Amino acid sequence: MSSDPGDELPRRLPDHSPYGTWKSPITAQRVAAGALRLGSVVLDDDDVYWIEGRPHEDGHNVVVKRGFDGRVADVTPAGTNVRTRVHEYGGAAYSVSRGIVYYTEFADQRLYRLEPGGRPEPLTPPGDWFYADCAIDVSRRRIVCVREDHTAPGEAVTTLVSLPLSGEASAGHVIVSGHDFYSTPRFNPDGSRLSWLAWRHPNMPWDGTELWVACVAPDGAVEQPYRVTGGDQDAIFQPGWSPDGTLYFASDRSGWWNLHRVRQEQVELVHVMSADFGRPQWLLGMATWAFADASLLVAAYQQLGRWRLAVIDVRTGTFTPLCTSLEPGENVTATRTHAVFVGGSPTAPDAVVRLDLQTAEAEIVRSASDLIVDEGYLARPEPIEFPTEDGLTAHAFSYAPTNRDFTAFSGERPPLIVISHGGPTASTSSRLNLEVQFWTSRGFAVVDVNYGGSSGYGRAYRRRLIGRWGLVDVADCVNVAKYLTARGQADPERLVIRGRSAGGYTTLAALTSNPHVFKAGASYYGVSDLETMARDTHKFESRYLDGLIGPYPEARDVYRARSPIHFIDRLSCPLVFFQGLEDRVVPPDQSRAMADAVRAKGLPVALLTFTGEQHGFRRSSTIAACLEAELGFYGAVFGFIPADQLPPVAIENLSRWRPKSSTT
Repeated sequence: MSSDPGDELPRRLPDHSPYGTWKSPITAQRVAAGALRLGSVVLDDDDVYWIEGRPHEDGHNVVVKRGFDGRVADVTPAGTNVRTRVHEYGGAAYSVSRGIVYYTEFADQRLYRLEPGGRPEPLTPPGDWFYADCAIDVSRRRIVCVREDHTAPGEAVTTLVSLPLSGEASAGHVIVSGHDFYSTPRFNPDGSRLSWLAWRHPNMPWDGTELWVACVAPDGAVEQPYRVTGGDQDAIFQPGWSPDGTLYFASDRSGWWNLHRVRQEQVELVHVMSADFGRPQWLLGMATWAFADASLLVAAYQQLGRWRLAVIDVRTGTFTPLCTSLEPGENVTATRTHAVFVGGSPTAPDAVVRLDLQTAEAEIVRSASDLIVDEGYLARPEPIEFPTEDGLTAHAFSYAPTNRDFTAFSGERPPLIVISHGGPTASTSSRLNLEVQFWTSRGFAVVDVNYGGSSGYGRAYRRRLIGRWGLVDVADCVNVAKYLTARGQADPERLVIRGRSAGGYTTLAALTSNPHVFKAGASYYGVSDLETMARDTHKFESRYLDGLIGPYPEARDVYRARSPIHFIDRLSCPLVFFQGLEDRVVPPDQSRAMADAVRAKGLPVALLTFTGEQHGFRRSSTIAACLEAELGFYGAVFGFIPADQLPPVAIENLSRWRPKSSTT
């Protein structure tokens, strides 16, 4: 086939059709089927390993390997689900050493050893222990890892434990204890020292952590542990060792997560920059830096919401950005010649990538999606800053309706979907998100909000949410909707707010505190009752609300004042809820109670629940069903007919609802 543009058929002129009714090739099924979750890249000599979360295999996580010969193959057997429940959100569920994979199986939370061509052998016995974040101590033939002990009533006990690499199954021998949480155990190159992070309630790891180091005796005993740095006001991220045995880490003591190191018992900055070289540690095993050789460090950093890559010569201090449109994801690794990571761009899906450190040329090892979308259907993210409360500025990525085959009628403004990300201490990205494109290619405008409290804009911005969750995030979502409406980029009668988890809470809080701004909402496993969450959630987040709201029960009045469930009388618009029935982070009763209250008020409401789904939907059938139901819901309440053939959505009270016409 000729590639000469002159040989192509002329493209027809776009049809005129109302916003929301455009036909798009980015179907819900394609979004779901193409949504491989790639992550957790691990290097073992010349072999590259990673995790693939596969919605078409019931959301199972599979370890995949590309060998030195370029062959790509699954490592873990069919039916295996490599996922840990440590800190509930998991991460760092496997490690590799000399071709042997050590992993946690989600079904029983036991650690397994898997040799090439062999069968998995359990290293830990059946029981209520969870394992993650393994460091392999080859010379002593053992693993040191984080363990959560759920064998006794009350809060789980988290420690660092040691267990043998083979032989009789062992629950592990505790070597470090005393803090509420641990992460990132790492041995120095000769195995003589061990570093780790520790923190206590009510801190989250992005609030304040402690960096510890201990000597390791020949028999493996941990001796003379001491705190290197850190505390309640210093969030340390990713401690690790250089090839020459120097301890490196990121600290936000300067107001930004900058890289530091310890030399001659003194902490010193590696590179000063108004950028974050760290991330909120929601998942274990996150990494923003890796050594390519003894002097060259590959680093990922975030500025104004966008992640970039650079190399730093740690001997001279020279900082050299890598010129690539790819944004790295949650862990970066490196060889002598390449950075290896999962990354994507605004127009390319996430992929496992090998990026040449000299030329910045990218080799795609594995793409998250085989779906090829013409760029004529892809909306580009526009970073925007907008005014918000107290004379401050907030941030977002704005997407315009984009479909090469359609244009709206003159004077019509598009419906706008305001997305509030989860966390809330997290951030959204400008990397290609087919779910966003699902909406924009149908004629919706979308704004993905990095409200105050989001990471990537420095510690002060991240701390805007301290004591003010449900206020700052809500104000920023409201103000970005008003900002885009004032610029003529959104129809004020068709403003939608949607979000997952903490973003679902912001959605519900916005609808109950600002009832006349948004005209519809979608809550994915969102929090509606803060008191219930404070009393009934997992250990990792059990004191999170102390910082976001206040200590409970002392601040009970504040919890009630910011819980949407108590202010249903203020609601004035339709709502759709999506909930996994095995969610332990936000129990299903929260969505049920909220839906019941909306129903009782006589507003249009739909509640979709999913058996087998937890906190975050993983099955392709669930993902597709939610997108189709949400689109059908908006069509019903706004009075337009989507181009898609959609399954019916059971919307109660719809017959009483009269959708307002669009504003021209």
